[in-house]
Amino acid sequence: MKTIDELLAEGVSGKRVFVRADLNVPLAGDTITDDGRIRAVQPTIAKLAEAGARVIVASHLGRPKGAPDPAFSLAPAAKRLGELLGQDVAFATDTVGSSAKETVAALTDGQVAVIENLRFNAGETAKDDAERGAFADQLAELADVYVGDGFGAVHRKHASVFDLPARLPHAAGSLIATEVGVLKQLTADVKRPYVVVLGGAKVSDKLAVIDELLGKADRLLIGGGMAYTFLKAKGHEVGISLLQEDQIPTVLEYMARAEKNGVELVLPVDILASADFPDLKAKTPAEYVTVDADKIPADKEGLDIGPKTRELYASKIADAETVFWNGPVGVFEHPDYSGGTRAIAQALVDSSAFTVVGGGDSAAAVRTLGFDENAFGHISTGGGASLEYLEGKTLPGLAALED
Repeated sequence: MKTIDELLAEGVSGKRVFVRADLNVPLAGDTITDDGRIRAVQPTIAKLAEAGARVIVASHLGRPKGAPDPAFSLAPAAKRLGELLGQDVAFATDTVGSSAKETVAALTDGQVAVIENLRFNAGETAKDDAERGAFADQLAELADVYVGDGFGAVHRKHASVFDLPARLPHAAGSLIATEVGVLKQLTADVKRPYVVVLGGAKVSDKLAVIDELLGKADRLLIGGGMAYTFLKAKGHEVGISLLQEDQIPTVLEYMARAEKNGVELVLPVDILASADFPDLKAKTPAEYVTVDADKIPADKEGLDIGPKTRELYASKIADAETVFWNGPVGVFEHPDYSGGTRAIAQALVDSSAFTVVGGGDSAAAVRTLGFDENAFGHISTGGGASLEYLEGKTLPGLAALED
């Protein structure tokens, strides 16, 4: 896999360099609420611009249905990228149409442009190879060189991620090189004890990575909505908590394997439970009770881990040498249910271990809760990509960058 430094050594001045970034940032209207992904790719774009490349930045944002949708425009991301770069960034209002072609043609050495959301074109995500390839052909006409740096999308077999690199000389950007280097530390020659904290809503989203980690991790700490399927599997009442009853047989099998393999699988011992899911916009005070994890009232749902569990999980992290965390352990968006996620983040900060926050909601949580990003070993830009790498899967976007 060619690195961006090798590409720069060959010379990029005057060349049109297509950078597949991940600018899939959360928006409240036109306001970016977390610019972490833009800041993560900015160094790669800056290196290319400083070397005299004519940089074309492309990304997806959200899940539009293969057609333009103003709610998913990349215009706010382009504006923020310009602020970070300290230069005007041109913006094309389409992907491969007249605006994109004219915007790219107008670039001079060292200038940067962003083209509109790739998913406004159905060819980007098409299952049909020919349709996807046709869109990649159109994208290839815009550029001379391809740089892959959108780690959050490398697990997708999409036109700009998988097909386009085959059509252009290509290299991996700085972000992808960093992400892959970190993930290798979680899969090969791991320093132990190796502790993994898994949260999030659905246990089904994490089954494959749990399956893989049962042979690699020393401890698995389970939280979030997925914990209630584990508690139910142990025969506990979970009330109206989020539950995937069809996954209970698999969870039981995993718990048995954990015991057999000597992997410590730790579940919540107490829960914050309420009859009502909180209003995340109003953030009005919540009414809840703190109960033992095996005594959740039948008319209530668990919304966060309780104080005893926070202390327990912090103690299980304290002596770790490596920690990977993916998924909030409660409804962190509401202040009354953010305590568990805050406690996990603080435990990672306090630890002397190599700590990795696995992207997605976990990365958003640490920023939302005011933690210094530099206090963690690494904050990933791709939750799904990180998990699939840990599962041992071949990621299309990484395979496409191999020579």
